[in-house]
Amino acid sequence: MWIRPTHPKPWLVDIVYAIYFLSSRAALAETTNATLGISQLRASQLLDHDFLYRYPLGNITVNAVATLNTLDLCKGVVIEEATIDQLQRYMAEAKLSSVQLTTCYMNRVFQVEKYINAFFSPALQLNPDALPIARKTDAERAAGHIRGPLHGIPFVVKDNIATRDRLETTAGSLALVGSIVPRDAFVIDKLRKAGAVLMGKATLSEWADMRSTVYSEGYSANGGQSRSSYNLTVNPGGSSSGSAVAVANNVVPFALGTETDGSVINPAERNAVVGIKPTIGLTSRAGVVPESEHQDTVGIIARTARDAAYALDAVYGVDPRDNYTFAQRGNTPSKGYAAALENRSALRGARFGLPWNSFWTFADAEQQSILLDLVNQIRTAGAIIINNTEITDYQTLVSPDGWNWDYGTTRGRPNESEYTYIKVDFYNNLRSYLSELSNTSIRSVDDVINFNNQHPYTEGAEPGLNPAFASGQDGLLASAATEGIMNETYFQALHFCQNRTRQGIDDALHPSQSVKLDALLVPPDVGQTYQIAAQAGYPMITIPAGVHSKSGMPFGLALMGTAFGESELLRMTSAIEDLQRVEGGERARPQWKGLGVDNVPVESQCFGC
Repeated sequence: MWIRPTHPKPWLVDIVYAIYFLSSRAALAETTNATLGISQLRASQLLDHDFLYRYPLGNITVNAVATLNTLDLCKGVVIEEATIDQLQRYMAEAKLSSVQLTTCYMNRVFQVEKYINAFFSPALQLNPDALPIARKTDAERAAGHIRGPLHGIPFVVKDNIATRDRLETTAGSLALVGSIVPRDAFVIDKLRKAGAVLMGKATLSEWADMRSTVYSEGYSANGGQSRSSYNLTVNPGGSSSGSAVAVANNVVPFALGTETDGSVINPAERNAVVGIKPTIGLTSRAGVVPESEHQDTVGIIARTARDAAYALDAVYGVDPRDNYTFAQRGNTPSKGYAAALENRSALRGARFGLPWNSFWTFADAEQQSILLDLVNQIRTAGAIIINNTEITDYQTLVSPDGWNWDYGTTRGRPNESEYTYIKVDFYNNLRSYLSELSNTSIRSVDDVINFNNQHPYTEGAEPGLNPAFASGQDGLLASAATEGIMNETYFQALHFCQNRTRQGIDDALHPSQSVKLDALLVPPDVGQTYQIAAQAGYPMITIPAGVHSKSGMPFGLALMGTAFGESELLRMTSAIEDLQRVEGGERARPQWKGLGVDNVPVESQCFGC
């Protein structure tokens, strides 16, 4: 990793950065020899036996995988793959305290962080207040006060969600380093009140993928390259990359991410974890670095549907600072979302649709085979599967060439393109967010562009300067070019994308007047699935389903529903998850393919490679 540019003369940092990438092997060898004496001194002070922080080097081996996938016992109890209910039971029985649990998860960070970079290495974004917070929850427990299922449970949040503490909120950009947020984001305040322990900030794709059109997913100038432990050389999914990677590697039980178009579902399904992308307006965006008020949502990443439901129950609610949340009134369950969870018996009589031509046809053969085996298990459990429940006008709405949020423009109709209004929203919404920050001069997209121009290598101001940002900052430039003007084309695009996708999903959920589906089953590795849900503002949940045999990268099965349909989606998700357990299916563990490779950019997809 290169030096974090906090130097008073930042141009010096860019020179260092350039030297880092352009130095020859001979120069690097010379540097190694010069520091050999220091290395020998350090080695002489280390223990000569195996200890907690084990870093297997070189080629991938069975022993290396076992080492990295194994968590040591935490005060004598197993926390590897532990659910929130199991952790609560340990704490209730005094086998474990929140302080001890948080400490063990921090130890896990240092065991795997070198490889996955989930916490902004080398500027590790662990919360210095995590243990004091955990200590407080332990004291409350001892006094008989349990706030709820998240009491004393550690979690992490994506670094575009504001925390008013000693952690940075930067969206991965060096431009916001040192800035001070006015308050906790609404969802953070809710989690603190629920007794959860904020352990740190997770890496992300810089500006949540808004800054460039060609980029290395999971990379930011402030955080470096986040990597999936399933295959460290390929796209880990994004933009909530660190959140998904942390949960997948047993660093925390759950995490928060954000999604504008795929940024929760994509990293969740590519790391074999559960991801909930809620209806727009169910979770407040106040205090979240924005992209678009029309599509932004705070989502949940966890290892089980129940754990995800506990987190969702803690964060949803009406927030006066986000008027979109007013729409949830009368549309949320009185007993919360965890109350909707079921076992496999709920599948008897359930109805699911397969939008085959809309989405399934774009999945590769291996995915189709594995996912259809799961669908057949669901049918055998008593569900009714209806094929060809298509998104209305999918031929127009769904890109045949993969995820493309400027697909309208690709077809010659910018007034039918999602990107048309997203780039305008970003200009306006970001200006509003930045206006409340202190200790920074960054107040607009234009200011961010100027900052990047002053740090051209670290921030990839132009194509070719930083390998992670192949197209430079063309996304930021496209937003700036709009000047935030909401013209006729903007409103036409917004109306088209929202209304047509909502109608398309709702029609698919009602294939006839007498039939109503519980959910649409879709392959979320096909990016067009979550793109249509994102434009509609509708919910989607992904669960682990399989792994590509060659790449080692996971993929999921997702359930798509209508507005504020999270209860029904969670009911069916938990039933399918229970069925998977009964059928012997466990969440796939990482294979650590590509261990020792440090490529930037990561390969884009590597489907079946």
